[in-house]
Amino acid sequence: MRFTLKRATAVVTAFVFLWTGLVLASPRMTPSEESAYSIERASRLLSEIQDEAVGLTRNAGQLEALARHPQYSWQSHATYLEAVKGHINAVGDRTAELQRISRDALPWQQQAIKQVTSHAAQVATHTQAAILYLSDNHNRLFVPEYKDHVAMIADSSQSMSQTVDKFLDYEQAQQKFQRLQTQLELAE
Repeated sequence: MRFTLKRATAVVTAFVFLWTGLVLASPRMTPSEESAYSIERASRLLSEIQDEAVGLTRNAGQLEALARHPQYSWQSHATYLEAVKGHINAVGDRTAELQRISRDALPWQQQAIKQVTSHAAQVATHTQAAILYLSDNHNRLFVPEYKDHVAMIADSSQSMSQTVDKFLDYEQAQQKFQRLQTQLELAE
């Protein structure tokens, strides 16, 4: 369960080599095709992040509830921390891809990328700190240091989920506006 820097570096390095090979092997798109692809891909990735955020928020909430009740074992905490870690790693993969395509994304998508990345970084930082604390302190789960990390995981997860929801609601409103504008044959 211990997160190691070597393991993370190896995964990122393998991903970069795999991604580089795929990019070099794929046919080139025109700038407008690339931009259209990036816009659609950014929306899809934000939707996938929203799905992960639901599970992340649920597991973070459960973890926070465990931290208030001493009858639960450290193994229960470890189970929920592992689930949180899985969700935030999945979000991290998607935000990394969003970062790569952000220059071709719409302005609102670029803002979403910045905000989601910030929330995800907070969740990841506190998750790692909680995992490290738990691995060294199985019998001290009710001290403020651990509880603070758990509370920050829950708060940042909730903030990320709400942020993504708002941006996706904005996208739906924009699409509806554009459809109505077309139906009514209104010029911009």
